[in-house]
Amino acid sequence: MRRLKNEPSNSRRFRLSHFLVGVGVLYLVFISCNFSEFMKVVSSLSGDESRDGVGLDRVAAIVDTDDADLSKPFVSSVYKDALHLRLVDDRDQDAPLRRKEEPTKEEDHDLVSVKHIPQGYGRITGEILRRSNVTGDFSVLEKMADEAWILGLKAWKELEQVDNKEAGERIEGKTESCPSWISMSREDLLKGDGLMFIPCGLAAGSSITVVGTPHHAHKEYAPVQSRSRSTGKGDGLVLVSVSQFVVELQGLKSVEGEDPPKILQLNPRLRGDWSKRPVIEHNTCHRMHWGTSQRCDGLPSEDAEEMLVDGYRRCEKWIFNDILDSKESKTTSWFKRFIGRKQKPEVTWPYPFMEGRMFVLTLRAGVDGYHINVGGRHMTSFPYRTGFSLEDATGLVVKGDLDVHSVFATSLPTSDPSFSPQRVLEMSETWKASALPKHAVRLFIGVLSASNHFAERMAVRKTWMQAAAIKSSDVVVRFFVALNPRKEVNTVLRKEAAYFGDIVILPFMDCYDLIVLKTMAVCEFGIQNVSAAYIVKVDDDTFIRVDTILKEIEAVPRNKPLYMGNLNLLHRPMRNGKWAVKYEEWPEEVYPPYANGPAYILSRDIVTFIISQHKERRLRLFKMEDVSMGMWVGRFNNTVAAVQYSHNWKFCQYGCMEGYFTAHYQSPRQMVCLWHNLSRGRARCCNFR
Repeated sequence: MRRLKNEPSNSRRFRLSHFLVGVGVLYLVFISCNFSEFMKVVSSLSGDESRDGVGLDRVAAIVDTDDADLSKPFVSSVYKDALHLRLVDDRDQDAPLRRKEEPTKEEDHDLVSVKHIPQGYGRITGEILRRSNVTGDFSVLEKMADEAWILGLKAWKELEQVDNKEAGERIEGKTESCPSWISMSREDLLKGDGLMFIPCGLAAGSSITVVGTPHHAHKEYAPVQSRSRSTGKGDGLVLVSVSQFVVELQGLKSVEGEDPPKILQLNPRLRGDWSKRPVIEHNTCHRMHWGTSQRCDGLPSEDAEEMLVDGYRRCEKWIFNDILDSKESKTTSWFKRFIGRKQKPEVTWPYPFMEGRMFVLTLRAGVDGYHINVGGRHMTSFPYRTGFSLEDATGLVVKGDLDVHSVFATSLPTSDPSFSPQRVLEMSETWKASALPKHAVRLFIGVLSASNHFAERMAVRKTWMQAAAIKSSDVVVRFFVALNPRKEVNTVLRKEAAYFGDIVILPFMDCYDLIVLKTMAVCEFGIQNVSAAYIVKVDDDTFIRVDTILKEIEAVPRNKPLYMGNLNLLHRPMRNGKWAVKYEEWPEEVYPPYANGPAYILSRDIVTFIISQHKERRLRLFKMEDVSMGMWVGRFNNTVAAVQYSHNWKFCQYGCMEGYFTAHYQSPRQMVCLWHNLSRGRARCCNFR
């Protein structure tokens, strides 16, 4: 039979079908290679236990579906201006510096023998590091821990030499005399890297005057802020003209490795802001987390009474935005003259900072907030925020694109306790902890705290530690605190621990990157010293509704391993900036599912597994303790038994929400307010400033 000309040949059909099959095979191979890990995690969290007989139960199996919506973003930055962050935090630098040398010489190890380990304190960390010392096979983090251990033992040995009389004098506080004014020249500031020390902090009425000249704008590459990257060079970078500087009020540095709090940051941006307008931005930073910024861009703020600060606007108007109105006024001016309407002149002022022109900036502390005047005219006001006090503002930093000619601070407090825990420590029998029970308990709560956080610990004792379950010894709470470089802080800490009986002192020098060791100490204490069914790890600025937590745990089958908290899924590590994680530290592209660090819950079987693995040195230690915990729980899930990952947004990561289980970033004053509301049967937040 003769084939028509337009009829396709069998060979052509054969080649086309094989081509389609080949494309399909390549697609499947691509999917399996690139998304295998993603499908593995998703199938785990969806409760698919068919894979190798081990999987994760559905997230939030015991909570409402609204709380368990994993489609919501787990981490949302409240501070997105990359130019500003690079100026403030030197984000051009690499990840936080590590020690480049070996811990110490052999003779340094001999200075403090392990026999001097304080009995009753720090047994956990001591055992861990003893085992590590046997092999000498240290990771970078373990080397830091070893050095902190040696320094801690030295500090403890010095502390043992302090007699009780001296300790009593220290806890009563020591008052020092301070100057009423301080002046620094350009040369003095350069010697101190732009830092002026204010020994007694500020008081209402204090003022600081900065005389300087902004630099002319310079070109630099900055991360692009828009979705389009067609105009940028490199990895999402654009060439911009930048001129900005920072004036900061800082608090004393409390923990090694943690930046001092920024009580007030004033950031004038002449050029280079993402809005392409000159602005003045204000913010605070507490425990390396930024608050919500206040931006002034030339438009006046509201005149409502609740928006004013000591009667002043938060943002004044300047003439920059009037340019938009000038064209309209010209086109309509003839009509206004025709009808005889007189124009009312409006007094406006230009943006207060100009490139190459000297300015005089005065920062004054009022009753409700800070007030910024430039050239004698009020420009902005910033209300005080919870957790910061004027007396904590013991340092002024001026840096950025400017030449500072002089700094002058006046009306300063002339006396202030240089170290005064007696203002917050209430040595009363009411707040003492009960002895550890001999019977098993339902819950053990380990609170991570810094050595000089006396106010935070006292607020916890007076509030949620007074819950009925804790007073009945059904729930046990202990603080876990490492040592401070300051001898007087350790002296008062030891006296506080001896009196209240609720502090576990870990004899290593406190360091931000070693929080993971405190977490490990909480795990071991909760199993070996208390025999708890569940262990909770929290921070000392976290408020807990103990009864609600117990109810949530009761809804979980007792034979089911539990990991409960505010879970992060497929969270990627930061590779750039101050908190960058190097590939040597974390080579994977995503972190394992983990609960945010302020508060999470673990069942006893998981914690027992973690302790045994750590003693055998099979656990990977990471500087982010919450990520480390997620990694350890993941190993248990993959090798021992399926874990119930229970997610709930009410374990609040940033602040407080109505109906919270735990509330983070709560100041001592807010703690008291939350407890007052809770005692009245209302779980309401206290978001006052």
